[in-house]
Amino acid sequence: MAMTRELPLQGSIIEYPYLWVSQRDGGETEGRKSRPVCLVLRIADPEQAIHHLVLLAISSQPPREDQAALEIPDTERRRAGLSRYPRAWIVVSEYNYDIAERSWYLQPGNPSLGKFSNPFLREIAQAFKPTLTKRTAKVDRTV
Repeated sequence: MAMTRELPLQGSIIEYPYLWVSQRDGGETEGRKSRPVCLVLRIADPEQAIHHLVLLAISSQPPREDQAALEIPDTERRRAGLSRYPRAWIVVSEYNYDIAERSWYLQPGNPSLGKFSNPFLREIAQAFKPTLTKRTAKVDRTV
């Protein structure tokens, strides 16, 4: 497979049928609806000609007690194309993992809604970092 598929940039906000950990643990295999997500990590694997994607959910609802999330500042909300939400949070305590070139859920050429600034993306990455080592926080969308 060639790596020519147009991919969103790291920090981009896209629509994606995010599957929550609680839904996965309840036996569900598909996200209930498309929602805005942040492509927080995009890692190229040239040997396999693929891109590994780490996606974080964005919600207009405050996080539950068992979730860690950052409230998205007004400026970043507008920059990300999320103005329709009076308030929004990015959940950093779980994530969806996908492979761009093999994804059942990413539509080639779908435009991103917007993009977070690099400083805010660094803040998200710092808050998300501990989650990467928690195997139960990963929802693998490639299977």
